[in-house]
Amino acid sequence: MTDETSLNLFQQQEANRRRTFWLVVGFVAFFAWLGFGGDYIYHLYTLQAPRHAYHHDFPWFGIVLSLVALAIAWYAYKTGPDKVLWSTGAREVTDPTDSKEQQLVNVVEEMAIAAGVPRPRIWIVDDPDPNAFATGTDPLHSHIAVTQGLLDLCTRDELQGVIGHELGHVKNLDVRLMTTLAALVGAVALMHDGASRVLRPGAGGGGGSSSEERKPSPLLLVLLVVWIVSWLLAPIIAQLLALGVSRKREYLADAMSAQFTRNPLALASALQKIEGAEAPTAHIKRGAAHLCIADPLGRRLTDHEGLFADALATHPPMGKRIAILKGMGYAQLKRQGRMGGAGDVGDAGP
Repeated sequence: MTDETSLNLFQQQEANRRRTFWLVVGFVAFFAWLGFGGDYIYHLYTLQAPRHAYHHDFPWFGIVLSLVALAIAWYAYKTGPDKVLWSTGAREVTDPTDSKEQQLVNVVEEMAIAAGVPRPRIWIVDDPDPNAFATGTDPLHSHIAVTQGLLDLCTRDELQGVIGHELGHVKNLDVRLMTTLAALVGAVALMHDGASRVLRPGAGGGGGSSSEERKPSPLLLVLLVVWIVSWLLAPIIAQLLALGVSRKREYLADAMSAQFTRNPLALASALQKIEGAEAPTAHIKRGAAHLCIADPLGRRLTDHEGLFADALATHPPMGKRIAILKGMGYAQLKRQGRMGGAGDVGDAGP
């Protein structure tokens, strides 16, 4: 299992580097289309204008919007982790104030050694819903956050399994891709809100209609419709990317947790408890949901498989993840000659 996981790790790291690069390229290209497309539409609109009227011949919109998209992508990459932690209201644990916080610090240090990565900075989200997430740009600049609900619910072994899972995301560079995506989703939403105000009926000034009223060409109308629809669909497309990007990665992170802890049944038990919790999530919003170990926004799609769920759900079915971990745990017990004494997965933790 170690050799196969190591191979998958290197493949995943390289794949995540490529995906992060193409994510930024796609983001910039999309807004370049919006800018240069707007320039071309405006050029066609002013092409037949009177000689002394304004003719839009230089692509100001495209250049400005492309530069803005590049700046946003760079800013999102550099400050994405801070923005994610800020959005969840997380507080950093620098000096543990009680036994649960001290246990969390100890577990993170142990799992970081097992994973072979520097110890990430540790955060707590004051939310009763049990959950956890990792963010950062690389193992040297990583953060792990857990909710207070997770600390209250999990045993030490179960907490080790959850932290091992998050360190799996750190080690295979999932955090770089998913954090950049989370920041870009927020940027798209802000730009969409601004554009919606501009495109709102009555927001733009209407030029006086002269006796020679110019009627737009069919090509101009088609391009205008496509351009407006692109603006309207931008946040939806970005959100779909965020929903689908982490689904397949959860299985590998689960396997890496089992390798780090040598106790897959502990993570299976933790996931069962997380899945069974009913507390509402108040602090983790939609933009950061794909970073979490379990979907904090509901299980309507997460509980299903198939093309629709693969495209829209942030996580694979929890039951399937638990079943895979149980199978790994029982196989491990069988190899150790202890299968006969294995109890229910819920008894994995002390």
